[in-house]
Amino acid sequence: MGTTKSHIFKSKENKLAAYAKALGHPARVAILKYLAKTQSCICGNIVDELPLSQSTISQHLKELKEAGLIKGNTEGATVCYCINEKGWKEAQVWLNNFFDAFKGNDCC
Repeated sequence: MGTTKSHIFKSKENKLAAYAKALGHPARVAILKYLAKTQSCICGNIVDELPLSQSTISQHLKELKEAGLIKGNTEGATVCYCINEKGWKEAQVWLNNFFDAFKGNDCC
């Protein structure tokens, strides 16, 4: 895959793109919906909820964690995940600001 050239864009654009990337796969959306619905830390149950392998879910969890939308802590050999409230609210503000910037027009 080619280089993204993200360095030529502003940090604000890169931050918004990171949220969009994290939300850009239906499996990650499903994981977030599950974590939001349970409102608690989940240890291993995510594999039981989605028709995906453990390794695939782990990759999606990694993307969500890197975007700051979830957090995880290790308990023995198990990693528990939950919504990162601070990151969740920050993403909401960023996405709302992005969509609110469009005021409408008469073109097309």
